[in-house]
Amino acid sequence: MATTLDVGKRAPAFSLPVIGGDYKEESKVALKDLKGEKVVLYFYPKDDTPGCTKQACGLRDAWGEIGKKAKIFGVSIDPIKKHTKFIDKYDLPFPLISDEDKKMVEKYGVWVEKKMYGKTFMGTERTTFVIDEDGKIAAIFRKVKPAEHLDRLLEVL
Repeated sequence: MATTLDVGKRAPAFSLPVIGGDYKEESKVALKDLKGEKVVLYFYPKDDTPGCTKQACGLRDAWGEIGKKAKIFGVSIDPIKKHTKFIDKYDLPFPLISDEDKKMVEKYGVWVEKKMYGKTFMGTERTTFVIDEDGKIAAIFRKVKPAEHLDRLLEVL
């Protein structure tokens, strides 16, 4: 059952493997360690697919501006090994969180039923959460389109 989160509510805690940016191999990141920082969690379906690549590269290309405003983390159910290849291939300056057990996508309510080509399946809904310095949700972009993601994010940061 998907969780419904709203602006103003406390963001769900997590502690998961992460790679990229300031995080090296076998690192973990927890929300509690980011207290006092503005945090962007952008959930995306899969590494190295057209929409996800467009979204990640948009953030990369605006990194000089956006990286100063918040700690940004991409989140997918892909393993660290795939994240490493994605980061290396597109020279991504921000870290990617691996949620292979699907605990974080479920807590954030983005593990949903999807339909494509007449088939129904479970997958990650492209959603971004902006979390304030106190750990509360400041903004949510549900079903955000990759081409619109950066502009919407810059508006709230």
